[in-house]
Amino acid sequence: MFDYDFMQNAFMAAAIVAVVSGVVGYFLVLRGQTFAGHALSHIGFTGATGAVLIGMSPLWGLVGMTVLGGVGMGLLGEQLQKRDVAIGVVLSVALGFGLLFLHFFTAFATQATALLFGNVLGVDAPTLWTLLGLGAACLAGLAVIARPLLFASLQPELAEARGVSLRLISVAFLALAALAVAECAEIVGVLLVFTLMVGPAAAAQRLTSRVGQGVALSVLLAWAEAWGGVALAYVTDWPTSFWITALSGSVYLLSGLPALLRDRWNHSP
Repeated sequence: MFDYDFMQNAFMAAAIVAVVSGVVGYFLVLRGQTFAGHALSHIGFTGATGAVLIGMSPLWGLVGMTVLGGVGMGLLGEQLQKRDVAIGVVLSVALGFGLLFLHFFTAFATQATALLFGNVLGVDAPTLWTLLGLGAACLAGLAVIARPLLFASLQPELAEARGVSLRLISVAFLALAALAVAECAEIVGVLLVFTLMVGPAAAAQRLTSRVGQGVALSVLLAWAEAWGGVALAYVTDWPTSFWITALSGSVYLLSGLPALLRDRWNHSP
């Protein structure tokens, strides 16, 4: 399996994306913004299709549109109760343009399918370096805002009283989440971003309440699911995205067993 260059690229790309999605996804779930990740992936599809139509790389269209969408959501959704409305407004406008672009995109059916469902086996060396650069930038930005982000996520009222700008933190985090979503779309496609962005993080938060351990576990789970999906796709010739999704769903379901067993043990006579 490792004798092929495209398989080596696939494993390296999956590892990069798994690390980024595991870290960013943990905070996305912690802040209750999983809908934002879902919306950003669809917004990214609009950018990718638009970029192809004007002769640009779909990856850069995906990155540009998701970042703009993330910043827009952060600016519009300052208050918690308005967040879903802001996300819905940005998403609906973007999908309207996406429908228009898709109307002219019918001649590129193969590229459209790759954008929707991902194509990790098609990652070449230049794309790999791009993913590495975007991943490093995303993690570096997250490290800068990590402390105020955690404070604002766990105790927003107290954080605001201490001088933390919730709006600025929201804009910065959603912009970084947009980069992570764009990377995930290269592996599992815009329709299945939840697979790596939410599944491992949600499972990790089920298994531990400690932030440091949770982030590490989220990364490990995402990495294992991504590599497992690539390996199983090679063996079975089934789609990689299917296997990653199946592994992610299975891990999330299994992560609920410890709590279930504890509850039954505590309530047993």
